[in-house]
Amino acid sequence: MSTAETVEAGARLRLRAATRATYIAFISCGFAMASWASRIPQVRDRLHLSSADLGLVLLSIAAGSIAALLLAGIIVSRFHSRPTVTVMAVLQGVALAAVAAGYLVGVVPVVAALSVFGFSAGAWDVAMNVQGAAVERRLGRAIMPRFHAGYSIGTVAGALVGAAMVALHVPVTAHLLGVAVAVAVVVPAAVRSFIPDTDGANTEPGATDTSGKTASAMRRWREPRTLLVGIVVLAFAFAEGAGIDWISLSLIDGYQQPAAVGTIGFAAFLAAMTAGRWFADHLLGRYGRVTVIRGQTVLAIAGVLLFVFGPTTPLAFIAVVLWGLGASLGFPVGMSAAADEPAAAAGRVSVVASIGYCAFLGGPPLIGYLGQHVTVVRALVAVAVVLGLAALFTGALRPPPARRQSPSDHDN
Repeated sequence: MSTAETVEAGARLRLRAATRATYIAFISCGFAMASWASRIPQVRDRLHLSSADLGLVLLSIAAGSIAALLLAGIIVSRFHSRPTVTVMAVLQGVALAAVAAGYLVGVVPVVAALSVFGFSAGAWDVAMNVQGAAVERRLGRAIMPRFHAGYSIGTVAGALVGAAMVALHVPVTAHLLGVAVAVAVVVPAAVRSFIPDTDGANTEPGATDTSGKTASAMRRWREPRTLLVGIVVLAFAFAEGAGIDWISLSLIDGYQQPAAVGTIGFAAFLAAMTAGRWFADHLLGRYGRVTVIRGQTVLAIAGVLLFVFGPTTPLAFIAVVLWGLGASLGFPVGMSAAADEPAAAAGRVSVVASIGYCAFLGGPPLIGYLGQHVTVVRALVAVAVVLGLAALFTGALRPPPARRQSPSDHDN
């Protein structure tokens, strides 16, 4: 084997290892989040929290996440994705351990620990998306949706393990401590295989020191294309979050179905989301981001409207599947679009993620408020309206002309 062939083989092996490591980062992030969520009822009961009190406690996660997302562009630009994910995974392990012990003491330590948990999750999210975009560029095909499918798989696994822990009467402290140790050990070991976020040639004037990187990251908030990509991601995050929060309840209250049917409908939505992300690479490679996302917008709107106005439960289940498939790619494709130019990837991913996460935070209260006036099922029409408006801006997902196109960047 020639020297060139040896170098090429080594590069392929490193890229394969980086791909596996990125999957582990996404899966572990979802697993940790679902593990905590699976024990919320026991934490609530131990602390004697009302629904309103619990909502305020959970708000600490959102506050930490938003703070991290706003700062993540600076953090990842300065330290890069591998050190960021490493530190945030350890920090998340510490936060989970603090929740595991703190909930035995009182509300204050839990709130403090969940704030740290949210911060670590937000920064971890941006960093692993930056790495996912770097791997995607090297591979020359759209693999970002599969990474996000890995996150979904992680949440399902975390929920199933959590359910088993509850069924086996394993204490919250023991369960969350086990997850904390696993996250803090497995993820840092795995991400040592990450590849560089850029090729070393993509640097920006004035971004060679901390102050320059800070200015560069903050400047992304003034870029029209970045903001438009953020709007598209916000709409799809709204569609995803509304499905996660309200499908089960809508089947129970709106379609008068038992709780088990509501849970099955929720599971069908998650399965459709995961499948849509896992099998998207061929579609994106053949038709391009803009065409695929416009088609998915139509699919999601059709699913939502069929769910709202469908007369029977079987049609509602078909609607849920269409809704899940249609909503599946907006967020990961938006992350890819934000990271098109490696030197600016961290700052732009941070901006787009921050805008998108506003939908996860503000969407549930909006649907709940509208639901008080027109029923929750009818309130979901708002999802179709937001998606329809976002369809006007999907052209922003097209890669910038200055960037050399890879096969996954083809657009009609």
